[in-house]
Amino acid sequence: MVVQFSGRLPALETVRLEDKSAGLDGIIVVHSTTLGPGAGGCRLWHYPDLDQAFTDAFRLAEGMSYKNAMAGLPFGGAKAVLRRPDGPFDRAALFQAFGRAVAALGGRYVTAEDVGTTVADMQEVARETRHVAGLAAVGAAAGGDPSPWTAQGVFGAIEASAAFALGSDLKGLTVAVQGTGNVGGELCRRLADAGARLVIADVAPGRRDRLATILGARVVSADTIASVEADVFVPCALGGVLDEPTVAAMKAKLVCGGANNQLATPEIAGMLRERGITYVPDYVANAGGIISVSAEYLGESAASVAQRVAQIGPRVTAILEEAARRDISPATAADETAERLIASAGRLAA
Repeated sequence: MVVQFSGRLPALETVRLEDKSAGLDGIIVVHSTTLGPGAGGCRLWHYPDLDQAFTDAFRLAEGMSYKNAMAGLPFGGAKAVLRRPDGPFDRAALFQAFGRAVAALGGRYVTAEDVGTTVADMQEVARETRHVAGLAAVGAAAGGDPSPWTAQGVFGAIEASAAFALGSDLKGLTVAVQGTGNVGGELCRRLADAGARLVIADVAPGRRDRLATILGARVVSADTIASVEADVFVPCALGGVLDEPTVAAMKAKLVCGGANNQLATPEIAGMLRERGITYVPDYVANAGGIISVSAEYLGESAASVAQRVAQIGPRVTAILEEAARRDISPATAADETAERLIASAGRLAA
């Protein structure tokens, strides 16, 4: 098995998930618990083989370690990746089986929604373990689907990075959005309200076309969205979209989106910089969801989530300013900051 991930901080623990009667097939990766329990969502996707599921789980868990550190949360990084069964399956049974696997980790992993999973799925997980968030909100407490908070944080990151890199607010800018699901769709609505001109793409034509009609967006294919004439490219689909051919053809001068692991390899950050394209590290921009999950798990209020999500834009500006001052890529600046935060917590614990 070949697992490709940056490996800056090696994973602590991997758990193979397999329950044939429930259709459960996947992996949990606990990457770091230096800052607290490993926290990160559960992804359900059509992985063609286990190798690809392992690769995604490792990269996503590592990204959560950096994301949680940068957001100032008392959590390490972890992720669950489940292979979606072929054909019909008992969704409740699958997520209850997953909940039992989470429970067996004794609090070392806190799960929540991710791509392909919902509040209802997390309710099934909660039947088996208390180490889950993303449940229905009650009163003024934090909770519910975290994707609107992710969208809000990314919107703030785009506003901040456009002001820094383009010297502009969003009114009149052309923004190309890849992916119009829960995060991308909500983000498109916010961008349209701010006066941006939208170009959108999605592999699901139904939701894409409905959104285009409502917002007056131009539709292009998923294969061409990254190379259209635009000021800002916003990846909100799956990871690895920023590879050498994509970056070489890109016309946008700013990349900032909600997808995790946007860089196909770490070297792409340097290529973006060489082409004069400002890249906002994804785990800095898209931390709104885990901020919501963290607050829910810790029994905090929705108001506290709003306050923390509002800090994403200023944090993006600080990273871009540091990168410019040191003449390095924003990805390097963010990674070094996150690593310092984790290392200093580790020294204090020792």
